[in-house]
Amino acid sequence: MATSLKIDFVSDVSCPWCIIGLSSLEKALARLDGEVQAEFHFQPFELNPQMAPEGQDINEHLAEKYGATPEQSERNREMIRARGEQVGFTFSMDKRGRIYNTFDAHRLLHWAELEGRQQELKHALFEAYFTDGKNPGDHEVLVELATRVGLDAARAREILSSGMYADEVRERERFYLDQGISSVPAIIINERYLIQGGQPVEVFEQALRQIAATD
Repeated sequence: MATSLKIDFVSDVSCPWCIIGLSSLEKALARLDGEVQAEFHFQPFELNPQMAPEGQDINEHLAEKYGATPEQSERNREMIRARGEQVGFTFSMDKRGRIYNTFDAHRLLHWAELEGRQQELKHALFEAYFTDGKNPGDHEVLVELATRVGLDAARAREILSSGMYADEVRERERFYLDQGISSVPAIIINERYLIQGGQPVEVFEQALRQIAATD
């Protein structure tokens, strides 16, 4: 019988290492098919909670936040692109020129979990931003993505035009910050084991196998 694992995946949809980590984790789970059964819960984390709705030029943002030179940023982007390629995800670096606010995307993800479509929407958001260069804070983009994964467009629009699920998202964000989570992705297994970063498939596979054997 497969061992059931609860996976709280703490991440932001504007975090490239989060989609690398998620893709690696899903590939590891596929290798463990029949041994491990995963129940995903995508938890909110905002890398830039104060970001204005119109966003900011990505090079300007990286220079301000990390002191990165354009050359360093370019090298990092190439490393991320290569890692994405290894796990089957396409980073279109030429299309991603800005950093955006992601709070409304997290509100929509909260609703998607209630509707059983959270993992599908998470993937759609990553692809929209990193592959297609779309703004994950734009309500029309969010409604389009919600519809694509089988969610009701009118309900999505209603949620986005209101403050619905804002308190719930902020409460979850505070919870993980209080738990000491300061960088993402942070993958918490069975509320006990923490794996951080966009690890290779083999690292996730070994960790999941060990956890399944001891829990």
